[in-house]
Amino acid sequence: MEIVWLLFAFVGGLSMKQLGLPPLIGFLGAGFLLNYFGYESSENLQSLADLGITLMLFTIGLKLNIRDLLKPEVWITSAQHLLIWVLMVTGIMFGIGYLGLSYLADMSLQQAALLAFALSFSSTVCVVKILEESGEMKTRHGKIAIGVLVMQDIFAVLFLVFAAGKTPTLWAFALFALWFLRPIFYRLINSAGHGELLPLTGFLFALGGYHLFDLVGVKGDLGALIMGMLIAPHVKASELSKSLLSFKDLFLVGFFLSIGLIALPDMEMVMVALLLCVLVPLKFLLFFTTFVQFKLRARTAYLSGLVLSNFSEFGLIVAALAVSSGWFSPQWLVIIALSVSFSFIFTSLRYKSAHSQYLKLKSLLRQYESNVRLKEDIYQQPEGASVLLIGMGRVGRGAFSALSPSLGDELCGVDADPQRVRKLQDEGLKVIVGDGEDADMWENVDTTDVRLILLALPSIDDTAHITQQLRVAEYQGKIAAIARYDDEVEKLMSTGTDYVFNMFTEAGAGLAEESLRMLSGEGEYEVAKPLS
Repeated sequence: MEIVWLLFAFVGGLSMKQLGLPPLIGFLGAGFLLNYFGYESSENLQSLADLGITLMLFTIGLKLNIRDLLKPEVWITSAQHLLIWVLMVTGIMFGIGYLGLSYLADMSLQQAALLAFALSFSSTVCVVKILEESGEMKTRHGKIAIGVLVMQDIFAVLFLVFAAGKTPTLWAFALFALWFLRPIFYRLINSAGHGELLPLTGFLFALGGYHLFDLVGVKGDLGALIMGMLIAPHVKASELSKSLLSFKDLFLVGFFLSIGLIALPDMEMVMVALLLCVLVPLKFLLFFTTFVQFKLRARTAYLSGLVLSNFSEFGLIVAALAVSSGWFSPQWLVIIALSVSFSFIFTSLRYKSAHSQYLKLKSLLRQYESNVRLKEDIYQQPEGASVLLIGMGRVGRGAFSALSPSLGDELCGVDADPQRVRKLQDEGLKVIVGDGEDADMWENVDTTDVRLILLALPSIDDTAHITQQLRVAEYQGKIAAIARYDDEVEKLMSTGTDYVFNMFTEAGAGLAEESLRMLSGEGEYEVAKPLS
């Protein structure tokens, strides 16, 4: 049966990719098709789904900074959004019940409040997948969205404790000792090296954190997240996250399939689920207004609110608890599963063109923006630079090292990750914080003297977006970018990039050129040192 799951998932994912849509939409559709043909979920599939979520939360923790969660624009907005949403949606659902619509008729105030609470959370799986695919996990709006998701996970734990009557044991206090065990964790990671032991170490920490927290009566998923946060300061945290990426993505396919296999809906259930999805734009509006209230820029509020505008798989947990307690009929589990799936599709489709949407709505949205700027939202100027290098990852850092001797202070690096920027600045490099896809940044940063902008980013879509933003901002200089495949080169050239370096071709040519120089005895050579 497992090969049938893989076949349906592959065909569904590939079909959506050919249409330019996220593959996760195809995985969801594959689950419903399998259900239609009579297949049922199994313990193996559910185990894969649970493992995918555990690994995802662990890798989120690897990229989190606890200080980001303590910012008012994260924790206060999360709590305020939850409270206002539950009050508003409870009133709406209770009111609709009086209209006599199926499944909503005669709904009590308590049932309406529980349904509103179930729909208040945003999907960690959906949001992280979208942000990862667009390369925006470490951008300002990406960090805001992830911070909100973490706060929602904390609210979820509190709900399960009180609603399910699952009280943590006294041994839960011993979990604070994990903070003091970090040196041992770091030593284990160092000993694992860079090969197959590294992802195995990641599995050990993720699953170990899950079962340790579950053992003392705390939500296991929270344990995986916190274990990742404890390891996040380690120098190999990013490498560990990348080593788990393929495993996580593969196991999450099981999660999307399992949603469709919950039950086969009838047309009435589909209509109720679609009716619930009408609330998704309301969720966006509430997020946007709450974010701008806390002085976030309109663009950050718009993108963060848009990617968070969906329903969460946690709604299924609430529904299952409500059904087992007799508060809801079993059909509600199917209805909420459908609404979660439909909301995934809505978010995936809308966010695909989020940056171009903002450009069209910018003048309207900025009317709600505060005149006061948070420290993180003040643009830095590349003073004295004639060349900007966007993206200071491994490729960008290598390009910076090669260009720096010739350009000196005329070269300036730009990266969206403040932690990476601080580290590079401590090493004496001229680097500033900036999100290249931020249209507002290019309007506020002076590029009059910039003759060349190099785009050293892993995502071709991100590179294409930045090129478009630069042309819209009437940048007059040259733009160069990197790509790995010929079709990517063609795509970037069609967006207005002046020159595209094929990484594989150029690397081979560079190696041949340097080899010939060595044979001719020109120059001095030393063993290359790895970039930190």
